[in-house]
Amino acid sequence: MAKLGKRTAAARAAFEGKANLSVEDAVKLIKSAAAAKFDETLEIAMNLGVDPRHADQMVRGVVQLPNGTGKTVRVAVFARAAKADEAKAAGADIVGAEDLMETIQSGKIEFDRCIATPDMMPLVGRLGKILGPRNLMPNPKVGTVTMDVANAVKAAKGGEVQFKVEKAGVIHGGIGKVSFTEEALAQNVRAFVEAVSKAKPAGAKGTYLKKVSLSSTMGPGVTVDLSSATAN
Repeated sequence: MAKLGKRTAAARAAFEGKANLSVEDAVKLIKSAAAAKFDETLEIAMNLGVDPRHADQMVRGVVQLPNGTGKTVRVAVFARAAKADEAKAAGADIVGAEDLMETIQSGKIEFDRCIATPDMMPLVGRLGKILGPRNLMPNPKVGTVTMDVANAVKAAKGGEVQFKVEKAGVIHGGIGKVSFTEEALAQNVRAFVEAVSKAKPAGAKGTYLKKVSLSSTMGPGVTVDLSSATAN
């Protein structure tokens, strides 16, 4: 068995025997144990009582974190004419149409979020096999297919996080940096949990929110008391 490094061993020891903590206590513990040489991301994992193989149990949505993600988000926009100008003015990193499609087809994907005006979707649809697996395909359900490209770009740059349930009924998300204050991270945690709670699908049966865990990028995880995570 591989020998644990000193930092990993110390982190595990700090977390041992601790579970179902309040959001504040969990955040405090994670911040104190984060010892990587970079600013780690606070990551959330939520186990849901859904089976996403059924269309009426799919969970997806978007949340505007009150304190942002701390991450620089590169935004690409499919638009023409005046809408392209709006996107550029709002801060989009890449704006185009056929030229952008060809760039993506060549394998060059230098963006984290893709937005499109509705009239561009026949073009964007040709990129489904490339953008889909990377969760970059524009979708009206999360506001990335819209005529209001300026606000969509600003939201993406300002800390908006998309979420989508995976096959095992789990949702993952990065919701801030460990360098944020404890209060800011706790607010982000509750905002994310609230958004997922509101996205409960019609076909969900039984317990919807089953488990919430927090961790830093390189650190161990700890479960959070559900009543604390859902407190306003």
